[in-house]
Amino acid sequence: MTLAAIAATAATPRPSGETPAEQQNRIFLGINQQLAASSLAIGSEWSLQWLALSPDNANMAYLAASRSANVFAVVLRGTVANVTDLLEDLDVGTVVPFAAVGSPPAPVSVSKGAMEAFSQVVTMSTAGITLVQALADALAGAASNPTVHVIGHSLGGCIATMVAPYLQTQTWPGTTPRFGLYTFAAPTAGGTDFAAYVDSLTWVANERYYNAWDLVPQAWTSLEDAKQWYPDPPGPAANDDVDAVITAIAALRGPHGYAQPGNANELNSDYKNDYDPVMVKKSLQDFMGQVAYQHANSTYLGLLGAPDVLPGPVVRAVTRNFGAAGSAVVIAGSGFGPGTAVDFGPVACQDPVVSSDSSISVFAPPGVGVVAVRVTTTLGTSPAVPFGQFAYGGPAPVMITGIAPDKGRKGDPVTITGFNFGSDAQVFFGDNPSPSVRITHTGEPGTPGEIVATVPAPTIGKPRTIDVTVLSNGYSSPTGPVDEFTYDAL
Repeated sequence: MTLAAIAATAATPRPSGETPAEQQNRIFLGINQQLAASSLAIGSEWSLQWLALSPDNANMAYLAASRSANVFAVVLRGTVANVTDLLEDLDVGTVVPFAAVGSPPAPVSVSKGAMEAFSQVVTMSTAGITLVQALADALAGAASNPTVHVIGHSLGGCIATMVAPYLQTQTWPGTTPRFGLYTFAAPTAGGTDFAAYVDSLTWVANERYYNAWDLVPQAWTSLEDAKQWYPDPPGPAANDDVDAVITAIAALRGPHGYAQPGNANELNSDYKNDYDPVMVKKSLQDFMGQVAYQHANSTYLGLLGAPDVLPGPVVRAVTRNFGAAGSAVVIAGSGFGPGTAVDFGPVACQDPVVSSDSSISVFAPPGVGVVAVRVTTTLGTSPAVPFGQFAYGGPAPVMITGIAPDKGRKGDPVTITGFNFGSDAQVFFGDNPSPSVRITHTGEPGTPGEIVATVPAPTIGKPRTIDVTVLSNGYSSPTGPVDEFTYDAL
């Protein structure tokens, strides 16, 4: 699983833009850095032999060799996206023959989307060298009876179930290698005929690992089961919005039946053993947030008792979040180091000064509007965060840091904390305005603000858990778990 998790290194392109070749080089450096880390479960055991990235960044694969054993690993990354996009990424309403493995006893079918991803993986190349050519070169110099493990997490695992049998059909120099197949959190590539075909081949291992509370490996066999998630308490229990989303996603497969190959290994059978305590309210936002947590590489590593991989950079806040081009800004976060690059939206900063692993000093580049300040290293690109915004010309962005209490009824007072609340601040509970808003502290730059708002009546037929937003100075505060409010039953 560690090798699979490393495949996600530097998967997000730099916001100011980089060519596929530049990103591939950054991925190469980042994966080498991960493989050399003695703190990981793989213990500096593997060396990178080959890597290729598809031109659209949809797929990536790498080949690694063990330093102490006659073993190789083919690792598939798959598509990098959020969970909803990931589930919709494969065209599962249409199936096609999986003819890449020659002539199985009877035709076997896979989804059209999976076939397209597979085709991209086996044809992408670096310096004209494809995966098969790179593996052939590696095997040509190997001792007798080598083993090749094909590994992937998420869509990488889905593709691995196709790449592994494809590699078995190839002719290799010297001794034919033995193959193993390991998937983690993988959605299904094909039907029962495909799964039976994969399982009928000879493997040194054919293992499928899945988190019992991860939605992705339920695709496309048992998505409807997720409507009964997540156990409450602690939640988040599915609401009508969640049911509607799952119904829509499940319908994508049309009339086709799907099945998973491999020996099933269930993880986290007791939900309370491992869940995100922040994402527990009965809302679509929290449900999908919990799904993302249950699907994450880090969660799978933890469930398997392995250390997490080296983290990419994270921006926590900027000391000055509005001003003109040339304004001095200090970025606080983690994972900063040599070679760090900084972008304000789509514009690169010149000569950032990395003071420490947690601090960078920059001058805002030319720009317009409100942009996300993000940091890129060989290990990745930081996500955009509310406290990492910069507004050219001002005013400063409005943000909520918390509400108390976070549940109640019509007429109750709620205290909202945050930053940059103007004198014109309005408060909304879902789509309903608060009938009474009292600003006790505006939260000028660098100081916390506070508003006391009265809870309006809920909208009939809408979810009981809603977002509280503040509208001020032309800004609507970003929504997230910290601003959720739940109406008590009347």
